[in-house]
Amino acid sequence: MIDPGTVLMFFSTSVLLALSPGPDNLFVMVQASRFGRRAGLLVTLGLCTGLLFHTAAVTFGLAALFKTSAVAFALLKGAGACYLLYLAWLSFRATVSLDPAADRLSAAMLYGRGIIMNITNPKVSIFFLAFLPQFTDPAKGSLSTQLLLLGGIFIVATLVVFGAVSVLAGTFGEKFRQSLFAQKVLNRAAAGIFAGLAVKLAVAHR
Repeated sequence: MIDPGTVLMFFSTSVLLALSPGPDNLFVMVQASRFGRRAGLLVTLGLCTGLLFHTAAVTFGLAALFKTSAVAFALLKGAGACYLLYLAWLSFRATVSLDPAADRLSAAMLYGRGIIMNITNPKVSIFFLAFLPQFTDPAKGSLSTQLLLLGGIFIVATLVVFGAVSVLAGTFGEKFRQSLFAQKVLNRAAAGIFAGLAVKLAVAHR
């Protein structure tokens, strides 16, 4: 079992990593700004569910495939880039309304967005492959158990940080949602951000 000191160090490092600017927390911020705190929290839950996939990928060796296979890496990042471009198109084409329920997305749709956004980014698996093993120790027991535990701790840290981002962005976005012009600007900004994330993912290297 991993000792408490290592767990605390890993959790602190995970919080700092979650706070650093990146595609996932930017994605949460945009969704919460456009659709409210609830949307941001649901997307966060989806992203964290995706992290379960990456944790399993590292534990059972799938991440090594993304690192060594150019085809697997290209296919997954291509799917992710296409999905982000699709979201950019939806944001660009979105209608604006002062009715709070007019553009309200279902919980399943928001949750699914988070899952797809996270799973289709192979760089997360490769990052986990490089990051998690640094905090394991073969002398402490099963490496698979340690990796799963560390993945769970990282997910908790992500929930805390992204949850706070959701609340702050959702609160700030309330002002925008009270103005048709501001909504239109926010939608165009969201489209630009999603398109930028798509390009960044499309050109990413292993």
